[in-house]
Amino acid sequence: MYLIVAGCNAVGIALAEKLSKDGHDIAIVDRNQDCFDKLGSGSNYLTVAGIPIDEDVLKEAGIEKADGVYAVTDDDNTNVMIAEVASKIYHVQRTIVRIDDPIKQEVMKSLCMQVICPVTLCVDAMYEAAKWSEL
Repeated sequence: MYLIVAGCNAVGIALAEKLSKDGHDIAIVDRNQDCFDKLGSGSNYLTVAGIPIDEDVLKEAGIEKADGVYAVTDDDNTNVMIAEVASKIYHVQRTIVRIDDPIKQEVMKSLCMQVICPVTLCVDAMYEAAKWSEL
């Protein structure tokens, strides 16, 4: 599959590595060219520097042939816009959005987006780890 990861941060890099190990072709988009230095010398990703909501940047990354898009930048609004462009304009089969704000998470879910909220995941895991109800 051909997948685009928008956001060359810790999440984006780890996700790209995992997807690549599964045999997928990966394009990574980030507005900061210097972020690509973190990918390491052995990476074979297509890297595209530019604003990831810009259609020309997405086209350079291969949005027209993408099977999936992961929007994992550090900005919730940017991630939502990336997912909207990918799904509504380019009809990408699967878009997955990282949203840090739990309130926005619920709104995005109501719009039938596949949303991952690190804050909610962390809170749930920490709550379960303590098992206060069992004390």
